[in-house]
Amino acid sequence: MGQHTIDVTESTFAREVEEQKGLVLVDFWAEWCGPCRIIAPTLDQLASEYTGKIRVAKLDVDANQRLAMRFNIRSIPAVLFFKDGKHIDTVVGALPKPTFESKIQHHLAA
Repeated sequence: MGQHTIDVTESTFAREVEEQKGLVLVDFWAEWCGPCRIIAPTLDQLASEYTGKIRVAKLDVDANQRLAMRFNIRSIPAVLFFKDGKHIDTVVGALPKPTFESKIQHHLAA
């Protein structure tokens, strides 16, 4: 977990993601996933740069398989965007920081 991200589990997901106002990014990842480790610093940077505007959460798919199935996660890393508790967008893969920034700005403006 990064300095600016929070860990969520099946028991904390509703409180930390679905009951939150505003934009929450949830990184569905696993310890063994190389691309997940590649984007982790980027997501931590975004959480820092957008402090007070977004939350970034990390969810280990191996430890939280029911949530991974609920959101139909077939490939990781998968970053799901939630706004006011509703799933509104998904980005799959180790994409560059500008891709995430563009999505964040779009959803903050929407």
